[in-house]
Amino acid sequence: MARITKLEPEQWDPELRELFKPEDRTPLEVGLSRYFAHRPPLAKAIGAFGRALKVNRTLPDRLVELVRLRVAFHNQCRSCMAIRYTDAVVAGVTEDLVCSLERPMEAPDLTPAEKAAIRYGELFATNHLAIDDAVYDELRRHFSEAEIMELAIVVAFFVGFGRLGATLHMVEELPGAFQGEVTAGPVTPWGNDAIVVR
Repeated sequence: MARITKLEPEQWDPELRELFKPEDRTPLEVGLSRYFAHRPPLAKAIGAFGRALKVNRTLPDRLVELVRLRVAFHNQCRSCMAIRYTDAVVAGVTEDLVCSLERPMEAPDLTPAEKAAIRYGELFATNHLAIDDAVYDELRRHFSEAEIMELAIVVAFFVGFGRLGATLHMVEELPGAFQGEVTAGPVTPWGNDAIVVR
């Protein structure tokens, strides 16, 4: 059970309901918005930021999803690990590919650019001070500086809000493998049932 009361859409500020259109989404897709709704002005700003990251993204959907799932594993955000976004599935993110994230640097089906981005996300989530010149030099081999900045902003979003999701323990709508208590040990996004959302 989540640690903060989840507000159902009928309890939301009308402008927030109009912005998020929760009636067109599953409860899982509405996600953290049900908690952010306690503070409508902040919820609107977070929603606008999240949409801007998606609409203005230039990095490939496949790469972003792989980075997101690896960060989710380190965050132990169960809802993040259980979700697969449709655009990423269309871009080739299969469950076999997700299984490559168990040992991404050894995975033959990940590109060098994907490995560099995953490594950056992994360090950002686990030991951000280890991100040094060598890490950025490797990113520059595959990405422009604008793309590196985009990756950095997207990863910061994933790390921060993924950790928030993990602390809220919002697992009620997830497949059974993702519902256990946090103390039961780490859960992985590979080898479990996943839910595809838009």
